[in-house]
Amino acid sequence: MTASPRFPRLDDWLEWQQSLHPNPIDLGLERVSRVLGRTGWRHPRQPVITVGGTNGKGSCVALLDALLRAGGYRVGTFTSPHLVDYRERIRLDGAQVSEASLIAAFERIADALEGDSLTFFEFNTLAALLVFETWAPDAVVLEVGLGGRLDAVNIVDADVAVVVSVALDHMEWLGSDLESIGREKAGIFRRARPAVCGMAEPPRALSDVAEEVGALLLLRGRDFDLVEHADGRWDFRDAHGALTRLPPPALEGVAQTGNAATALAALRQLPDRLPLDRAAIELGLGSARLPGRFQRVPGAGGIEWVLDVAHNPAAAATLAANLARHAVPGRTVAVCGMLDDKDVGGVLVALRDRVDRWFAATTEGPRGLADTALAARARAVGVEMVAAGSVTDAMARAARDARAGDRIVVFGSFHTVGPALACV
Repeated sequence: MTASPRFPRLDDWLEWQQSLHPNPIDLGLERVSRVLGRTGWRHPRQPVITVGGTNGKGSCVALLDALLRAGGYRVGTFTSPHLVDYRERIRLDGAQVSEASLIAAFERIADALEGDSLTFFEFNTLAALLVFETWAPDAVVLEVGLGGRLDAVNIVDADVAVVVSVALDHMEWLGSDLESIGREKAGIFRRARPAVCGMAEPPRALSDVAEEVGALLLLRGRDFDLVEHADGRWDFRDAHGALTRLPPPALEGVAQTGNAATALAALRQLPDRLPLDRAAIELGLGSARLPGRFQRVPGAGGIEWVLDVAHNPAAAATLAANLARHAVPGRTVAVCGMLDDKDVGGVLVALRDRVDRWFAATTEGPRGLADTALAARARAVGVEMVAAGSVTDAMARAARDARAGDRIVVFGSFHTVGPALACV
């Protein structure tokens, strides 16, 4: 029997994990369940909220975390991917997990492999669960990585499951239409437990799965809803009553009040275990933070930078709406970097009427798309891009081209926004 590895540095562990499994994505719960069982892990006694969906997952997790912490609860959150530092994925009361805690979890997982192998994300998921077991927060919030039904996060039975949205993405894994994708997303629902959906009209398959498993489905517009006012405040209502004139969430963007309502609806399904008063709700809405989601940063020379991870057509349409909502006196210049397996044409079509000048950036990694290849795909949908090298090189080109009153939008992937964060 081969001895389990022992690496002193986090980077060595991560490099080893990336070579451990033959495929970067291998959906299914059998292997990961066996390994987790051998670690001796026990299902958390504290409430677990699992958040899935195509877009809005990260925002919903950030809002849940902020609302709970404003109410005095200790919160563990698991999200993916990261922008700059791997440790962003596992947070304890907003702080990144320590390297020592991660390495201890990795050693425990490696000892439990016994012939099984895990993908990089599966290793990550189990590490989060083991860290939370040790830390014992008051609540755990888990973000689904891909889909839901066969995603590693789904080995945990959620007390409340959330599907923020369903749109076309990852079609090679989840299906070619919204019904197929909706069925996969709904795989996180559990019998007799709340399943909160942030859409008024989700795919029929999502409702069908809820009925099949006996989940308690709550739909936006039917079981909970919101009304926005001209001054930014908003009203929320559900079966527990109404909350009027709530402050707008600190997260910017046209979708964020809807995400806040979805998060609030989820928390109000646990009134006995995680009660929140209005003061905590207001504080939480105002304290939520999430880099890379319509993040606006003032730059030198009167130029504004906007960072957004939008990487599918639905997210790009939301970005376009946000750009329209926050007009600038000058031009909008885009630095776009995307992964090879994304719907590049669909993303660019959603944004081409909002951008005046385009620069293509190369994204790194095995799924990365070179700037020249991105520019070629852009031409196919009528968008002329200048191939400008790496993300930082493309940002420098865009900054030289921009003038006072312009804004530069850096978007298309976590692999694009991550390097950009170090430059603005």
